[in-house]
Formats: sequence, C-alpha cells, structure tokens
Amino acid sequence: MKPLFKLALAVLATAAACHASAEITFFEHPDFQGRAVTLHHPVDNFERRGFNDQASSVIVRGEPWEVCEHADFGGRCVVLRPGEYPSLHEFHLSNKLSSAREAGRDEGRYDPPPPPPIQAQGQVTLFEHDGFRGRSFSAEQDIPDFRRFGFNDRASSVTVAGGAWEVCEHPEYSGRCMILRPGRYPDLGSMGMNDRVSSMRWLRPAAHYEEWRYAPSPVPLSAPVPVYDWHRRPQERLVEVPVSAVHAVYTGPQQQRCWIEREQVVQREPNPAGALVGGVIGGILGHQIGGGHGSGAVGAFAGAVVGANAGGGTVVSTQGVQRCASSPPQGRPDYWDVTYYYRGVEHHVQTSNPPGPSLTISEDGEPRL
Repeated sequence: MKPLFKLALAVLATAAACHASAEITFFEHPDFQGRAVTLHHPVDNFERRGFNDQASSVIVRGEPWEVCEHADFGGRCVVLRPGEYPSLHEFHLSNKLSSAREAGRDEGRYDPPPPPPIQAQGQVTLFEHDGFRGRSFSAEQDIPDFRRFGFNDRASSVTVAGGAWEVCEHPEYSGRCMILRPGRYPDLGSMGMNDRVSSMRWLRPAAHYEEWRYAPSPVPLSAPVPVYDWHRRPQERLVEVPVSAVHAVYTGPQQQRCWIEREQVVQREPNPAGALVGGVIGGILGHQIGGGHGSGAVGAFAGAVVGANAGGGTVVSTQGVQRCASSPPQGRPDYWDVTYYYRGVEHHVQTSNPPGPSLTISEDGEPRL
C-alpha cells in the first residue's frame, strides 16, 4: 500500500471518529422536557425533522455544534460547547432554531460561556470478569476515556443503578455503542462488548433514543444475585485473605418517617401601665429637648414603647412542629457487596449471605467455597 494512500485512510478514519463523537439533542421545552430530537450529522432545515422553531433546551456531547435561527445555517448563529443548556431563552434563540451543524474547535467562534459539567444521577460498576467477579471500577460521572483509569477494554460484566448509561468501544463515545438500562448485565460477551468498553456516559431521562441502540434487557437489581460456581477446582491451590469491607445493599426505595414534636415558644407580654407612664414622660422630654412641632408626639411614642416593654411578663406556650427523616431499610438486604485485596488489587464479590472475617480464594483471586 502506498504511503500517500495510507495517509488518506488515516485522515478519513480520524475524521470519522471525530464525527461519530459529535451529538446534539434538542428538547421541545426548557429543562430538557417534552419531545426530543438527536442529531449526529448536519441538518440544514429542521422542517424535515418536524422540529422547526421548536427547540427550547439543548444537550451537546463530544464536539461543539453551531445552531442557527434560519435554514441553511443562515441568520443569527451560536456555537455551543459540549454540555447542558437548560434554556435557549438567554441566547434569544428559544423556539427559533432551524438548522445545526458541527462547529469544530475554533475557540474564537464560541459565543456563550461554557455550561456547567453534566452531573450524572446514578452509578455504574464494571467488573473484570463475567458474573461480577474480579477487579471492579465504579463511576458516577461520564468517563470519556478509560485509559486514564487503567480499566480500558477490561469490562466483562456491569451493574447499573440509576438512569440509563451508554458504553462505547472507543474513547470519546465513538465506535459501537450500547445503552444499558438499570439492572445487572452478567456477561457483556452476549452483546458483543466483552473487553471492549473504552468510554461511558450517563443519558438524561428526558432524552429519547431509538430502540435498536439499547442492550438486551438486564437482570433486575431486585432479583437474586446470579449464582456462580465457587467450588474448588481439582488440584487448585487456595489462599486465605481478610475481608476489607462489607456493604449491605438494599435496592428498594427508602421510606420516610414523620412525627410531631412539641416545641416551647416564649413571648413577652406588654405592660399597659408602663406604656402609659412612658408616654407621659416621653412627651414631657420631647417638649423640653426637641423644641419643635411634633417633638412631643415623637417622644410620647418612644416612651410608650419603652414603657410597654419594661416590667412586662413573659408567656410560655407550646406548638406542634413536624419533623421527618429517612428511616433505614428494613428486613433482609438484597445482597452483600464484599471487598477484599489480593496482590495489591481490589476485588469485589456479591454474596447472598454475609461473609465472615476472611475469604478463601484461588490463586487468580476468585472466591472459593
């Protein structure tokens, strides 16, 4: 293959990777509500998507996008950095957009300030082996490149708690991607993603995606933990390791407990006699010191206030105050998440019963009975 042709292929591959990572989702209402449309390619007229002059909020992922108020990228245009824009009103573009395209990385073209980072509302735990075994990695935010965390192309099983997450085979959410719903995925090999996850991001609940982008239905979090054959293999050498941490996991919703507490309230009781005397004295002083019209009235008022508060009693009463707190989960946990270290590597295992102070494991670090 000629060097020039190789260079052309490399340029095309780089452009395709950048293009695949560019995504923008428009929402019909502010705060990412209502109907949504997701684009991965330029659209010169939103009428073809039935979404002309209807966007009120936007999420930009991967690369910057240029959005314009007229078709064919005409009229006023704004370049949006990757992030969340809960309202287009501040840019005077709410319900005015008619076209959009990728904008590249020309910093001079950015109009609005960068949005705050996208905050995920859930957690994903990836495991090195199938059946939720081996080394694990947990995240509560977008991971554009797993190489930064030493977990690139190592995931074989996943648990998802809270929201939908997209996992992709290349960094920056490119290549083949699949959306994971909340639940347990004991074997990523069944969906062609074993040891292929290089990036991961959380998807907002209001966003709508084509059904083909979703992975097969997972095992519900509330279902019993899949049983793995932990029995000793023939001629296998075993090692005893201490348990580092144990967490009881409840997947059901938390209950709120409320009650009424009686609280004392102290109020001062005014002194009518003191108010009368204070008013008289205040009026006299006002005439002697003020020397002007209205000075007596002002002095009488001030004296009445001071006299009313002087010598008055206090009244103590009680009133009901409602207080609430989340009560701890009741009953048996759904499973126990057990942490142990072997050869300097953190391992996790999920068990249906609480473990003892130590675990018996194989030389590969897998628990054994």
